[in-house]
Amino acid sequence: MADSQHQHQDPVKQMIGIMTANGWRITEQRRELAEIFSRAEGYLSPKDVYDQMAVAHPGVSFDTVYRNLRLLSEMGALEQFYFMDGGLKFRASCLDHHHHHLICINCEKTLTFEYCPMEQPLDLPGNFKIINHRFEVFGVCEACRKE
Repeated sequence: MADSQHQHQDPVKQMIGIMTANGWRITEQRRELAEIFSRAEGYLSPKDVYDQMAVAHPGVSFDTVYRNLRLLSEMGALEQFYFMDGGLKFRASCLDHHHHHLICINCEKTLTFEYCPMEQPLDLPGNFKIINHRFEVFGVCEACRKE
């Protein structure tokens, strides 16, 4: 029974593991960053993250938060996406299994779906070899459609 609870690794431990693997010292601020993303249901803007960080760490600067978000994204701990209206936003990467996202353009809630369109044979030009991919589908979620 314990195995079913551990299907998805704890996102805080996962992010801290990536930080450690990249030689980062785990400070209270960095642990707080990991916890913010583990609580988030969708994408967070740098301002969203800064506002939450400032509650626990009033002295933190926006530049420090932003720099950490970019570095965590480069390490693969965060996925980043540019929203037309909302600018650059981040969410915790899902490293334990392959899936894709449905993103509501209204509330920005993110749903995952396990089916991968890239599993179909692709006739790509120029003898192109795919190394990695991301696939996001934008639309309006059920809750927003009902409003």
